[in-house]
Amino acid sequence: LEVKIKRVCSRKRSRQFLKTRFAPVQQRGRCSPIRTSSMTERRPVEFCSDSEDLFGDYDSILEDSSLLAKLDDAEKNERQRAANHLDSLTDSIMDEFREEPFEGLPASQLQFQQHFTEEAKRSRQVNENQTSTPRQSVNRTAEARIETNRGGDGRRSCGVRRSMADLLKKTMLENAAAAPVKVSRTAELKEAVVSEEISVALQAMETISPETTDLGPFFGLPSKVKELMHKLRGIQNLYEWQETCLSLDCVQQRKNLIYSLPTSGGKTLVAEILILRELLCRKKDCLLVLPYISLVQEKVRGLASFGLELDFMVEEYAGSKGKFPPVKRRNNRSLYVATIEKAHSLVNSLIETSRLENLGLVVVDELHMLGDGSRGAVIEMTLSKVQHMSKTTQIIGMSATLGNIKDLQTFLKAENYTNDFRPVQLREYVKLSDSIYEVDPKEENCFRFSRVLNFKYSSAMQKVDPDHIIALVTEVIPTHSCLVFCPTKKNCENVAGMICRYLREEFLKHRENEKAILLQELRDSGNGSVCPVLRRTVPYGVAYHHGGLTSEERKLVEEAYSSGVLCLLTCTSTLAAG
Repeated sequence: LEVKIKRVCSRKRSRQFLKTRFAPVQQRGRCSPIRTSSMTERRPVEFCSDSEDLFGDYDSILEDSSLLAKLDDAEKNERQRAANHLDSLTDSIMDEFREEPFEGLPASQLQFQQHFTEEAKRSRQVNENQTSTPRQSVNRTAEARIETNRGGDGRRSCGVRRSMADLLKKTMLENAAAAPVKVSRTAELKEAVVSEEISVALQAMETISPETTDLGPFFGLPSKVKELMHKLRGIQNLYEWQETCLSLDCVQQRKNLIYSLPTSGGKTLVAEILILRELLCRKKDCLLVLPYISLVQEKVRGLASFGLELDFMVEEYAGSKGKFPPVKRRNNRSLYVATIEKAHSLVNSLIETSRLENLGLVVVDELHMLGDGSRGAVIEMTLSKVQHMSKTTQIIGMSATLGNIKDLQTFLKAENYTNDFRPVQLREYVKLSDSIYEVDPKEENCFRFSRVLNFKYSSAMQKVDPDHIIALVTEVIPTHSCLVFCPTKKNCENVAGMICRYLREEFLKHRENEKAILLQELRDSGNGSVCPVLRRTVPYGVAYHHGGLTSEERKLVEEAYSSGVLCLLTCTSTLAAG
């Protein structure tokens, strides 16, 4: 027995080539007599190589012309019977196949035909058992399609696949034509009022003059912003200095500004009003630069509700969060709240994508950090790039302590506004042993005796608390709040535990239920476990705050302290910033 190995080219064969080469053996004798005669002389047994198609004699079911003819006949019969009996076209074709089985097909294709027939039979049984609305909808759609075809020239425009495409297209058009969600009349009226107020504010900004400083219902913003300030922040009226600052000519003319006030004077509120004016009236993006991640997270939480109500995005750029370049949106504007380093990267990405002109306002909090080593250099680079690459971007800087204000004015080409307003009078005291002295610059030695601590210490307690911290804090808590700053994280926890060890039991009854809820929330945030120190100190209204807390724990502790559930926090300098 002679074996011949036929090697073929690995190159992909064309369809035309397959039609001539891979016809059945019976036909190959008629089409190519020379090739047949050469094969009959030696009659070797041929085997295919690894790259040869093992089903070469029947390359595709579409190559069998008799099969295509059967498909055409089945389709014609189905079109004639469609008026009396509606059923799946595929099932009808397979009925034709069952009445007249294929002849001359290889075993692999016969097995495929049998499997397909069984699947069609099971599908038909399922359809007979189901009488749901979708099936009726399909039948009605099929009837409408048949009526359309019958009313035409009698020819079917396309095959089975086209019919299914028409059905899907018709269904999608019906869904698109469905009635839209109705918006209440009240919501439409509110939206119209806001739009009208914004347009009025824009017209006032265009025609600004020194005589007309009133820009709109709320400093150039819609009255809805004032309502949100009262609803979310509890702010009804601004301080006098805030109104004066917002009415400055340099602010109305969008010039750069540096303003300096003592801590807790309300500097951030002025910046937020300017940011909202830029977002809503001028439709420009804004960048708010803060020094620490915790401050960024807190500000994002505080402004997120304004973004939902006023339809703008609040994006966090701190730690691992933030996308460079930021997502470009067609309608909504964005407020980027970023740390110093993230703000620099964000400005670089906007410059590379030629989108810095979309940035209408840059606000830098704690501007005094401009002289703080490496981080100050990053702030300086960021502001220099904004100044040189965009002539329309306004820069606002704010701080509580600015020593070289003239140099900063020259650098930023900015105006300056300074005020010494404090909502609560600040008094400074110094403790020497058990005596308290008030700091008074008018005195000769700058100190004036105030009082002696009225708290009895035992010898054991004196050893534990030599600085008389317990005597100092008990003058304030639990009716008022108190912060005790410590140098290290461990010292925070130790001082909190030491204070609670000597507090009276009446501290446990102060807002007892709310403290129990806080402990449960801390336990839930820690997957069922809570720090032993917090578990012991929270019932007394005392807790610690440092960088070792998780973001969820930090948020819970800060909110509890703000609401008065916790009356004393031992903390590191992270809580002092901002």
